[in-house]
Amino acid sequence: MINRNVLKFLKDLKLNNSKEWMEQHRETYESTKEDILAAAGELLTSFWDIDHGVADAELDPKKCVTRLNRDLRFTKDRTPYKTDYYLVFNKDGKNSASAFYYLHIEPGNCFVGGGVYNPQPAELKKIRYEIAAAYEEWTGIINDKGFKKKFPSGIHHSGVLSRTPKEFEEANPAGDFLKMKGFYTMEKLTDKDITSQLIPARIISCFNAAKPLVDFLNRAVGSR
Repeated sequence: MINRNVLKFLKDLKLNNSKEWMEQHRETYESTKEDILAAAGELLTSFWDIDHGVADAELDPKKCVTRLNRDLRFTKDRTPYKTDYYLVFNKDGKNSASAFYYLHIEPGNCFVGGGVYNPQPAELKKIRYEIAAAYEEWTGIINDKGFKKKFPSGIHHSGVLSRTPKEFEEANPAGDFLKMKGFYTMEKLTDKDITSQLIPARIISCFNAAKPLVDFLNRAVGSR
């Protein structure tokens, strides 16, 4: 599904991150972008068997893939391009507050999963309350054998509080999760994995395993 040339291009871009180099390799860039968009389109069709919310949204593959151009307005890093592709499959659009499925493509750092990475305070508060209120359901999802087989590293977060939020008792059984600032899964993929003919089925199986988590989080933020 992912051509080896995509990884080679990203490796070369990392070593030559400049507008001049990009202009000299514009044809290669356009070719790799088409490969990525084709992969996004192929994965989108699979959601008819995984999540009808995503399938019914009829997402445009172009709007599911992050751009390589970096926003330089608020950073000291002046390199003009990102050196990875991030495919986001969110029924409400990749910039919405809803939980989503994703595929990250970067040489030596590919991974797949689902959830929410860095929710805004209002959505984060809703998720925490839902976890506390439906803790048995939450633990049932993350301790499910199929889920743990696909995501042995469990739930990841984008940060964690030192103490349980003040809205909850310190001894709340969900305390460890209530401290988290994000809730997502991550399955690492090697460069060999990502270019294998078997990778579409593996990615789809990971999305399928992540669906109960995505559904729970979307119920929490009111996006079902």
